[in-house]
Amino acid sequence: MNIVYLHAHDAGRMVSPYGYDTPTPNLQRFAEEGVTFRQAFCAAPSCSPSRVGLTTGQFPRCAGMYGLASPYFGFELANKDRHLARFLRDRGYTTAVAGTQHEVHGPLGDPSEIGYDHWLNHDAHGKPINRRTVGAAVSFIESDHERPFFLACGINAPHRDNGHAGRRHTPDADAPFVEELDGRYLRPPAPIPDTPTTRQDWASYCDGVERMDASMGAVLDAIDRCGLRDETLVIVTTDHGIAWPHGKGNLTDMGLGVMLMMRGPAGSGLEGGRVLDALVSQIDIYPALCELLGLEPPDWLQGTSLLPLVDGRAERTREHVYGEQNWHGWGYDPQRCVRSERYKYIRRKDVDHLRIVDPGPTNDWLAEIGYRERPRETELLYDLWFDPTECHNLAADPDYADVLADLRGRVDAWMRETEDPFLTDTIPAPVDVTA
Repeated sequence: MNIVYLHAHDAGRMVSPYGYDTPTPNLQRFAEEGVTFRQAFCAAPSCSPSRVGLTTGQFPRCAGMYGLASPYFGFELANKDRHLARFLRDRGYTTAVAGTQHEVHGPLGDPSEIGYDHWLNHDAHGKPINRRTVGAAVSFIESDHERPFFLACGINAPHRDNGHAGRRHTPDADAPFVEELDGRYLRPPAPIPDTPTTRQDWASYCDGVERMDASMGAVLDAIDRCGLRDETLVIVTTDHGIAWPHGKGNLTDMGLGVMLMMRGPAGSGLEGGRVLDALVSQIDIYPALCELLGLEPPDWLQGTSLLPLVDGRAERTREHVYGEQNWHGWGYDPQRCVRSERYKYIRRKDVDHLRIVDPGPTNDWLAEIGYRERPRETELLYDLWFDPTECHNLAADPDYADVLADLRGRVDAWMRETEDPFLTDTIPAPVDVTA
């Protein structure tokens, strides 16, 4: 069985299969053909840590990824042999990557270190070649394959492109930007305020989502055109939530919540337009692949296979999901959380101000009016059934004391079991290895 891992950058769940009015016809069609996990979460709301959580089946810090994989910050996998590409290559797969990977030395660092045979955007010497991500992925799919393949295709959209905010991209990435975007009749998701600035910013975001959908659609079309659908598992997801306040870099659902849709060959159970509401984590994908392929799962995995949800063996495979945040760039904001179906508990270090991860019109506007100076609480508890946007902290509410104690204890136990340096204030700091 071939495996195609399609992943976006900063998309969260802002696509039509999750109920948002964003232009994603290809993903809508894909959802209606496969299985959609409505309550899927990444392990960390930051680019490299989240991706590493999925591709190692571990919590990011347990894999050594406390921040961005980049020559400017020095974070890297503690054991590159644990990467999914290496695991599959050692078991007979041809492995290839196109576009963003962000797990070794930055978004386009040399992925041969983590088990990829083919670096589709570069030549044999690592030199970039004039081939866009989608074109490279499609060419690989269309080539002859003597063995099953694992293809990771990283779409950069809808990551913010602030140099062209407010202007629509053309289909050709090398052509000029044209057409002013119209945000007058849009509305950003709660709890983002509805203002002219935020509406126009949301228009730019929706343009990025549209480009993401078109890119993924081209890859999905290539699979069908080559007659590979009945022998290919496709995983569609993103690294973490949207790069807006309350999103990326935060352990809110807007930061940790991700789209996750899978489509498998006939008879796999991953078909038919099914929607599942049980909690799952991206670290559950690796063990699920082992089970689906009949491979012995490695002993380092910390996730739980989600296949029992698919084939009806279980209504839920976990009662809680856990999340973490350490560094993003040079920004230090260590946090830990646990989420059940109803409640979310977050613990923060006493960092002196709230952070906004990426610049942008909305982020800049909120910073100007005092976002960073708002009170910062080190413990937060949310009742998600009454407060789905996580705006009302219940940690001091005596009516929720038992819930707080239970979730506080679960985070403590999780950190002890995984030897979390959060407990001892010894979280590794980034190092500029180019200095």
